[in-house]
Amino acid sequence: MDSATTITTRLNDFMEQEGLTLSQFAQKIGLNIGTLSYILNGNRTLSIEQLDLITECMGLAKGYFYIQYFEEVLAESTPNWRRIKPFIYGCAEIGNWDLIHKAVQLLLDNLLYSPHLFEVAEDFYRIGKKEAAIILYENVALSERSQHSERLALCQYRLFMCKLGKDQEKNYQAAIQFELFVDRLDEYDQLEALKDLANTYRSLRRWDKVEETAEKLKNKAEILYQRTTKYNHQDYKLTTPLFTYIAYSNLLLGSVFEIKKDYERAMQYISLYANLDWVREDDKDTLIWKEKFYAWAKMNTMVTKLSAGDFSVLPEYIQYLESNKDERLLSLLNIIEAANRYHYNVDSILERFDISSIVKAEHSNDVYTKQTIEERLARFYFELADYHLSKGLYKDGFKHLMNSLNKSASINEKTCIIKCVGLFESLREKCDKALIEAYQKIITEVYNNEKKTGSTIYV
Repeated sequence: MDSATTITTRLNDFMEQEGLTLSQFAQKIGLNIGTLSYILNGNRTLSIEQLDLITECMGLAKGYFYIQYFEEVLAESTPNWRRIKPFIYGCAEIGNWDLIHKAVQLLLDNLLYSPHLFEVAEDFYRIGKKEAAIILYENVALSERSQHSERLALCQYRLFMCKLGKDQEKNYQAAIQFELFVDRLDEYDQLEALKDLANTYRSLRRWDKVEETAEKLKNKAEILYQRTTKYNHQDYKLTTPLFTYIAYSNLLLGSVFEIKKDYERAMQYISLYANLDWVREDDKDTLIWKEKFYAWAKMNTMVTKLSAGDFSVLPEYIQYLESNKDERLLSLLNIIEAANRYHYNVDSILERFDISSIVKAEHSNDVYTKQTIEERLARFYFELADYHLSKGLYKDGFKHLMNSLNKSASINEKTCIIKCVGLFESLREKCDKALIEAYQKIITEVYNNEKKTGSTIYV
């Protein structure tokens, strides 16, 4: 398409080529003949909705004329939200992020447009168009960076959630960046934001940050719950009932102390969310959540005892594993970690389950679960490798070790990469040439990626 040719010229050419009269073309498009005449004569500005109808009638893909529309209509006139808004939606539908960015740039000099852009960004966020939402949130945040507004904090919150992905290092940087804005949010939004931050740090196994964030969540939730009556807190649109934020903070703190091997403290926190008699509400939703926390407390009690070396809980834990398919990977990981720590034989348990099927079954649309599963798989493969290699089962052991290294490299999970390298190098003399070459290829890729990003590996 010749960029010097205007849209109206293309329309006239099309009518001539197809032998269509103005009336026939208007009828074919579904426009009033007078409206079409005004558009073709340059007396009326073409709307994006009309352009889409015309484009479809001409047998062209939606968005075919969008670049020209931006140059002829939007960029050459005073910014008009009624024209720009549908243009942004149209660009989002076809995935033209560059044009969305250009359209938004037309509005940034005027802060009056920030609420409108934010509203559209929120709509994109709700319907899952994250790429488009990110562009709008970033630009609104940029325009309001000196305003210290709640809208600025909300933009940073949404950007944090949109940017979470498989790369663990990027997830950590996104969390650290957003953490600075949490206190600017509405106090009820802060609860959800702190929960999201804690979940992210938990998936990253940054237990110092999990503890810090969970304590903040607990303090804020307790204050709100104490000052709120049984009835009026229902006016706030929280994702879950208010009391669940207190209970969940105790769950998080229990997991922190289990990792620290302070099993007594871990059990104390588990008891806090196992018994929720202090909750004032008694509606159906509350009862459902109380049952969930009771079930989690029961499961985490077994995990904590297992982590402490009490293998008497294994029969009950295996029963739980068999009846909860969604928890099989995590349950087996907990068992193998304990087995490696205490040199306990779990061959009969591993033989009981189809490991490959369990690994393939791990999938979810939930953002935290996606993050957690990728990291969990890397650890699971490593623990399997460690278990088999310690018994001299080198074929299976190295297979699992390479799986762990591959998974760790793909998500930039540096701690696990280092553990894999340490275990591999300690048994290098047991490897054949092909295995060493495959290992070196992955390590070279990791090294080259580190050079590109300029980041450093930490433990």
